[in-house]
Amino acid sequence: MARRPPFPNAAALRTRRDRRTERLLANRAIADALISVAGLLGRPVRIIGGAEVGRLSDLVARWDGEPYPPVTGLVVRVARRLAFVPVEQLADAQGSGLTLASARFSLRDFERREGEVLLAGDVLDHQLVDVDGVRVVRASDLYLAEVLDGWRLVGVDVGFQSLLRRLGPARWRARPTPERVIDWAAIQPFGVQPGPLRLRRENQSLLRLRPSELADLLEELGRPERHELLAALEPDEAADVLEEMEPEELRALLRDLPVPRAAELLAAMEPDEAADALRDLDDDELEEMLAAMSPAVAVRLRHLLAYPERTAGGLMTTRLILARPEDRVGSVRAQLAQAPDDRDDLDSVVLVDGDGRLVDDVRILELLLAPDEQQLDELASSSSPITVDTAASLDQVVDRLTDSRRSSLLVVDDEQRPVGRILADDIIDALVSPRGRHGLHVHLS
Repeated sequence: MARRPPFPNAAALRTRRDRRTERLLANRAIADALISVAGLLGRPVRIIGGAEVGRLSDLVARWDGEPYPPVTGLVVRVARRLAFVPVEQLADAQGSGLTLASARFSLRDFERREGEVLLAGDVLDHQLVDVDGVRVVRASDLYLAEVLDGWRLVGVDVGFQSLLRRLGPARWRARPTPERVIDWAAIQPFGVQPGPLRLRRENQSLLRLRPSELADLLEELGRPERHELLAALEPDEAADVLEEMEPEELRALLRDLPVPRAAELLAAMEPDEAADALRDLDDDELEEMLAAMSPAVAVRLRHLLAYPERTAGGLMTTRLILARPEDRVGSVRAQLAQAPDDRDDLDSVVLVDGDGRLVDDVRILELLLAPDEQQLDELASSSSPITVDTAASLDQVVDRLTDSRRSSLLVVDDEQRPVGRILADDIIDALVSPRGRHGLHVHLS
């Protein structure tokens, strides 16, 4: 469960940079004409001519998956009432207040309609995700701009200066000094209640992040927000993310989820990763979690949990591709094609005899280069496969893998039957300190 490098590759960085240039805040005219939501709150709402009709209590936006939510109206405090004024009646908006084209609007109490969001009440000061920066932020201020088709939410300020401005004298609030403005198209809101802001499938930016990046976000989000993000991911996607989380964070998350959902995610994880996560649970929690899984998955995980954590059995994954020496290369390739979920953990195909005993470990590269009609025994090496037994210590595994110069080794039982594989990155995970799965310290000399 050690964290992989958090840096996106060059192609991902170029894609994110290109997206920024297409956004509204890249337009200098719009960026110079931003209106602060925090600065407008409590300001007078007047009709043309100067008569004040009330004070602005909030702004209403419609959330329907658009990159820049349109403002649909104002919530104006008129005496003791909160009245809704359609945005079509807004003639002008400045830091000193808002001007209406007409004083004719309903004085009925404001009621939120389906799909409406209160920008101050639902979004301001709430957690958001900056997808471009891959970080959790909190909205210190929100910014509006008038574009061709009306007023829209176009940016969010996450700077400390804006928070101080809001807490200071009223005259400061009308002077937005955005320290760090993020284009709203790069923002994903979470956990907004009672508003309908939810992960939008129309904007795939968040779902394009790597598992390690999503894991970072999960660890920073609050409880409702992380549940919301997990709910938006498919089980396999969510499992990949959980495998990247810190052990303490993962344990807290699993305990916080409903047991059936936690069991579903654990079952979708790599067996060795799921076993590591289960080791951190109390005995009662462990039994409850295993009882919620399918019998086949529970048996497999119990088998792994029976091995001590710092042994080959505790490190291995049980996902193996087995073949017979007489099998043809083409048929094995077809078998590999039907196991897409295992590809990251497969660098070799294990040859076994009729009794299931190990014959050889044939690398995937050799299979790719061989003709379809060739038998696997023709690819078998003259040297013995690299193996350890289930009780081998971590030091022994490291020495064996280092001496062999291979990217993985097989774990076998007393009868020389293969029971698992240990990849080089599993060893790295085990050695990383203090974030590694086993909390080991690496001493370099």
